[in-house]
Amino acid sequence: MEVRITEDYEEMSDAAAELVLRQIHEKPDSVLGLTAGSSPMGLYRRMQEAYREGRADFSKVRIFTLSEYIGLDEKDEQSFAYYTRKNFCEGLNLAEENICMPNGMADDIAQECERYGKAIEAAGGIDMMILGIGPNAHIGFNEPGSSFVPETHVVELSKATRAANARFFDNPRDVPYWAVSMGMRDIMFSRRVLLLASGAGKTEALVLALGGDITPKAPASVLQLHRGAVFIIDEAAARRLPEDL
Repeated sequence: MEVRITEDYEEMSDAAAELVLRQIHEKPDSVLGLTAGSSPMGLYRRMQEAYREGRADFSKVRIFTLSEYIGLDEKDEQSFAYYTRKNFCEGLNLAEENICMPNGMADDIAQECERYGKAIEAAGGIDMMILGIGPNAHIGFNEPGSSFVPETHVVELSKATRAANARFFDNPRDVPYWAVSMGMRDIMFSRRVLLLASGAGKTEALVLALGGDITPKAPASVLQLHRGAVFIIDEAAARRLPEDL
């Protein structure tokens, strides 16, 4: 595991973009795992810029999104499917069949979780997983608990997670209580992991993830065991981390 500290959000996004573009150049048919939220927005904009400028080709790239709210249609502006299409896919030459997302509107959610897990396996796993980190150190929607859940699964979102995501909704009461999330096995089996964190609001989560024990009570802490994990965090987020990281 490697920790890189940048001056600010823009430098963090630049550093992340360099790694992702290198991954695509080295393996044009890379399988990317994508998170949503504010942390990767700058990275995703840089991917779109790289394609427009002829510096990257996404025609063979496959993507799998980390999670989806249960009960939101992919056309709902608050769904992660909508977010991903608008903020990453739009303007790229991705093949439609290479855009893979869990269906939060599936009639049988348990069956949908199984289908999604098998699709990731059939793709050969994730080459590079892009993560953010929640205020309680969750990754994807893998919430703190008594154990790490390996497979794609249904999650009851914690109060902290719903509160953090309320900023994306007109009414905080509209934040769903349930979601589908990629499990820890697919995250940990990813050949490379790139976690982004910016701002003072992520400080406590990073302390839990990097400054303490490996525990399912702080899901991101398991990344301490991943040889290909890189944390790129800005100075505001890193201010309470141990100096020896």
